[in-house]
Amino acid sequence: MFGEFIYARDNVSTMKTIGVISDTHGVLRPEAVKALRGVDLIIHAGDVGRSDILDDLRQIAPVFAVRGNVDYDAWAWALPLTERVQIDQHLIFVLHDLYQLGLTPEVHGIAAVISGHSHKPVIEKKRGVLYLNPGSAGPRRFHLPVSVAIIRVTTRGLEPKIVELKVGDK
Repeated sequence: MFGEFIYARDNVSTMKTIGVISDTHGVLRPEAVKALRGVDLIIHAGDVGRSDILDDLRQIAPVFAVRGNVDYDAWAWALPLTERVQIDQHLIFVLHDLYQLGLTPEVHGIAAVISGHSHKPVIEKKRGVLYLNPGSAGPRRFHLPVSVAIIRVTTRGLEPKIVELKVGDK
């Protein structure tokens, strides 16, 4: 089931574009699939909702995913609560809820922390560390946008951007 996870770990140094998605809650919108097409790797920051979401994302690119607070069915127990992804010299730490971050990223050489949970898209830099929340790509929550993120890995570093999805629901 996780063969592509191993493949991604063996080949992440060749990755140049990372798609980041979170809080799908069992819904993989066609707009999200379109936004992620062409990426080299996908990171799902939890609250996947259904195992077939990850299967569908693997049709686009290798996937790293963590378990969120709604991922409680048997399939989800195979997902880690945190993940470390090394791309070139950039170490990326992934978890669902940023408030559960139990380490100091800059002390551990972490270049970026990716999280979900709040459904609010955020790009911040603190003490030299990128903090990225792609927002929610699943059912719209509150009055927040439906979004994903794209990170370009360049010689200058990690260049993130939030991609707001044009969806018909309110």
